[in-house]
Amino acid sequence: MPAGLYIHIPYCHSKCAYCDFYSTPDSSTAPLLVEALITEARLRRDELPEPITTVYIGGGTPSSLGAETLVSLITRLRRELDLSRVGEFTVELNPEDVDRVMLESLKSVGVNRVSMGIQSLVDSELKLVGRRHTAAESLEAAGLIAEMFENYSFDLIFGLPEQTMESLEYSLKKLIELDAPHLSAYLLSYEQGTRLYAMMMAGKVEEASEETCEEMFHYVDKRLTEAGYRHYEISNFAKPGCESVHNSNYWNTTPYLGLGPGAHSCDGNMRRHNPRSIKQYLEALTAGRKSCVNEPESMENKFNDYVITRLRTEEGIDLRDLAGQPFGEFASTMTDTVKRLASTGHLTVTDTHISIPRHHWLTADAILRDLII
Repeated sequence: MPAGLYIHIPYCHSKCAYCDFYSTPDSSTAPLLVEALITEARLRRDELPEPITTVYIGGGTPSSLGAETLVSLITRLRRELDLSRVGEFTVELNPEDVDRVMLESLKSVGVNRVSMGIQSLVDSELKLVGRRHTAAESLEAAGLIAEMFENYSFDLIFGLPEQTMESLEYSLKKLIELDAPHLSAYLLSYEQGTRLYAMMMAGKVEEASEETCEEMFHYVDKRLTEAGYRHYEISNFAKPGCESVHNSNYWNTTPYLGLGPGAHSCDGNMRRHNPRSIKQYLEALTAGRKSCVNEPESMENKFNDYVITRLRTEEGIDLRDLAGQPFGEFASTMTDTVKRLASTGHLTVTDTHISIPRHHWLTADAILRDLII
């Protein structure tokens, strides 16, 4: 079985209003963090007996480290970990960091896929949620990426403050014209503790209505499907054969190792997570000890994880695969609920699969709550 490697870079030039990932605009600790990441890789490399076949460097904004630091980090990681079988190596970028030097540097150390957050191609929408780039800068960066990489992905957000169907249509039209192999489209979430949530509570922005979000979701689905993209997961679209292998591995419950502050790992039996604190993370690794906390996985949790991740995908749950899982005995607990949800059209059931119809994906969380134990 393959395994994945995730590396969390917790720095951003500035924090977007909607972001609830662990990140900070203060990158003064970056040199210490790089050393800590190398130490953590050395201490934890035996946690995954499976070969690493995908690498994803996310954040935060990895590109905020600069090309030279990223190259150094990746080069040194290759000395600590066996990455000889990696087929997909992704690094997240923001448009303001993209130039020819950055892209050439990444390619020189084996990065073969990049993911860039465009989010919107309307400047007023970008400004309102604290993005530092303009639509023009996004398009320029996208053109350079298309010139230098065969495999890449761009992100879009819908449900933004003051976004209208017309402005979404404009952004999506421009995005489709870029003809990227992969696109992600996320519904904006107002997470407690974010600046955007505070703005909403203060009456400075208004959350899009449920009806508007549904209309936007169905429009994005329709337009991207018409443009030749496969809607293979709730928030992800790909041209045939260009699905994200690393992210698909999460949904297939493939083991993965997560390095860096706030990163999570799972080997199938044990979940581990690092503190959402650069200070605590550095204190542990500088002293030569792991910073992660271990959480054994119960069979019930394994079953719930499987149901939740698989039903986020177009394929859904393969009943033949489920029968072979060590937690397969729990499948009987879903029987009555599956029949009920199938009768209302919220689940599609065949002899071999259970899936959530695409037109119900936006409310998938409610369906999943009924199915887990």
